[in-house]
Amino acid sequence: MTTNGTRTLSASDFAVPVDDRYFEDYRPGAVYEYGYITVTEEEILEFARRFDPQPMHIDPAFAASGPFGGLIASGWHTSAIGMRLLVDHYISRVAGLASPGVDELRWPSPVRPGDSLRLRTTIMDARPSRSKPDRGIVTTGGELLTKDDDRTVLTMRAVNLILRRS
Repeated sequence: MTTNGTRTLSASDFAVPVDDRYFEDYRPGAVYEYGYITVTEEEILEFARRFDPQPMHIDPAFAASGPFGGLIASGWHTSAIGMRLLVDHYISRVAGLASPGVDELRWPSPVRPGDSLRLRTTIMDARPSRSKPDRGIVTTGGELLTKDDDRTVLTMRAVNLILRRS
């Protein structure tokens, strides 16, 4: 996975950089894209051997004869790539508190060796917390897409707690 050189791909980005971003900067309806990370066979094998040792992820010969016709990345590896792009470009470095979870995580198409991936984020909702006025709750729709053919390889709905500006 090559993370050097990932960049903003959309025509516009947040008005402030990720290290000065607060809840007020997350505007519902805004769409941003970031990328690319290219996945190698070696990385697929390494991740899967450690965390998801199913044959379609760790055995190229088995995978070639299986339903996917070749080696594929674990969905958890795909999710980790999406997380890397979120952290590099989207989640505030100064005001991001935590995430209570991710909903509707799906892997509609497999990631294969050589795929270059980009992240598309859509801010679905941003509302102040009712119980803690120093923060807000941001709900983001996320998609990972392949560079060459725009295949969607991950969809999710993430929730983040973000501090408000003082």
